[in-house]
Amino acid sequence: MIRRAATLLVLACVAALPVAAGPVRIKDLVEFEGVRSNDLVGYGLVVGLNGTGDGLRNAPFTEEIMSSVLERLGVNVTGEQFRPKNVAAVLVTASLPPFARAGSPIDVTISAIGDSKSLLGGTLVMTPLKAADGDIYAVAQGTIIAGGVSAQGASSSVTQGVPTAGVVPSGAIVEREVAFDLSSLGTVRLALRNPDFTTAGRIEAAINADFRRPVARMLDSGTVELTLSATGMTSPAHVLGRIENLMIEPETRATVVVDQRSGTIVMGADVRISRVAVSQGNLTLKVDDHPLVVQPNPFSQGQTVVVPRSRASITENPGTGMAEVGDGASLSEVVQGLNALGVSPRDMIDILKSIKAAGALHADFVVR
Repeated sequence: MIRRAATLLVLACVAALPVAAGPVRIKDLVEFEGVRSNDLVGYGLVVGLNGTGDGLRNAPFTEEIMSSVLERLGVNVTGEQFRPKNVAAVLVTASLPPFARAGSPIDVTISAIGDSKSLLGGTLVMTPLKAADGDIYAVAQGTIIAGGVSAQGASSSVTQGVPTAGVVPSGAIVEREVAFDLSSLGTVRLALRNPDFTTAGRIEAAINADFRRPVARMLDSGTVELTLSATGMTSPAHVLGRIENLMIEPETRATVVVDQRSGTIVMGADVRISRVAVSQGNLTLKVDDHPLVVQPNPFSQGQTVVVPRSRASITENPGTGMAEVGDGASLSEVVQGLNALGVSPRDMIDILKSIKAAGALHADFVVR
């Protein structure tokens, strides 16, 4: 019997045991309305590269931004022809965290957009970072820490990681704050990351039990509304800090996730299968070619001829017949029933697809 499939799903089998999933903090299950980050992006220039910059013939936009930078510094390069190899055009991205104040440092990510071979050792020139509204919220500058290395010789080259991308830790300074006043809110909505009516109801019950009054109300499977004025606390920040550490036990939908590229199968503990019989077998087709060379007799006028000789055979691997999984079987019983057939993980994926198509697999089936 092939044990690979059993090994693959050992962790999933443990999850199928009748053990509670355990309580989780509300802060790990929801997002608070208004408490969010904002994406920033900018177009900049990296200098100081060791001959690994953009080829200006293939990346004319690098020459344009370099000319613009020099002109802002008082250097007139209009009509000049220059072909430096130590500069590269890059896109700079960052995430402005919630409640970030002016002067706070944030990390930035640098990615080459031209044909630069490496950003290792480069320095990002001062680059403004804009949000979706077009306003500048931060300015980035600093030495890049590249995520890889590249070396090239006369006839060979080697690259490890991705040297055309890197980061500048604390490389941007916040210049403008996002206008959001938490203290002025009368209500705050809690958005569940995985919408579920049962989980939302438990969040509502836990908050009301903690305040001993009805301050939370479930609106739908993904939203719980919190009335701040009914909590008796004057600071909304204190209210959110109090409820985010409350513990509840979340509910999840039964899901089976398969990855066909790696043969990985992950099943949730709530997966159930109706009564179904499964039979699995493999056909092996084998074709062997043994050509025969026929030589003419000595001093004859004949020619050498190659006579093709092929042998084909089909072999069916013996199986264990039909394996039956009982009605309402749990995950552990499903795994035992499939392993009884001695199937490989990739064959098990095909079997699960067929069970789902037959309507016997009661779970969301996700294929990646």
